Parts: sequence; C-alpha cells; structure tokens
Amino acid sequence: MSRFQRRQHKVPGLNMAAMPDLIFTVLFFFMIVTHMRDVTPKVHSELPQGTELEKTSNKGGLIYIFIGQPLDDRGNEMKGETRIQLNNRFVTLETLGQEIVRERNEMSESDRQHMVVSLRADRSTEMGVINDVKQTLRRVGVLNVNYSATSRSEENKKR
Repeated sequence: MSRFQRRQHKVPGLNMAAMPDLIFTVLFFFMIVTHMRDVTPKVHSELPQGTELEKTSNKGGLIYIFIGQPLDDRGNEMKGETRIQLNNRFVTLETLGQEIVRERNEMSESDRQHMVVSLRADRSTEMGVINDVKQTLRRVGVLNVNYSATSRSEENKKR
C-alpha cells in the first residue's frame, strides 16, 4: 500500500450564469439599430443629384414608386424598356392609377390623410416617363409627391 495518493488536478467549471443576459442584450441592441427595408427595389435607380434636399420622416401612408431598368435575380441590370415598380410589384402606366387607389383604400384613415408618394427615378430615365407618372398620380388625386435624390457630398463620397 502506498501512503501517498495522487491528486487529480480539476479545472474549475466556467460560470455560465451571465450568458443569457449577455445574449439578450446583444439581441436587443441589434433589434434597435437594424433598419428593416419595407420595399425591395427590382429596378436600377441611380438617383440624380440635388442641391436643396431635405430629409422626410413620414412613415405612415408612404408609397414607393421606382422607375428604371429592371434587375435580374442576381441584381444585374437588364437592358430593355423602363419599368415602373409600385412598392414590391411591377405595374404598367395604364394600371398605375388603379393600383394607387387600391393602396390608398388599404391604408388606415389617418395614413390616408397624410399619404405621400416617394418617386425614385433613375437619372437616365426619360423625363416623358416621369411626366406620365406624375400626370397619372394627379388624375387619381395624389398631390403629395416626394422626389428622391442624392446630395453632391454623398455623390463625391461614392467616387
């Protein structure tokens, strides 16, 4: 018999009590700072430059109209005719008025009173197409139209 016993060195366990708090804190942080996009553009729109720009904060009653060359599944620009995208679907100029009225009818009364159409047209889009869209919006009673553009300082940062 031996009088000496070997002691086994045990590594102390890792305390995991604070781990759920840390995970929920990080999850909460990302939920707050992440901006979820409402509409996915299906057309290429390189915005024109503007000099007198102002940022809008209207979230209720906002309808997006994108005008430009259509994109394929990979995001590459397809050459062809100019397409009009209303929120997440393509529309023709003839059906644009009906679709705007349908979108307006789906809104709540308070959003309907403050409805704004945000027009994002590619800088190479012909002005005739934009003018036709404006005339269609005027016919269905949409008078609050917001034109999207980039400032010159943002344009210089990209280059």
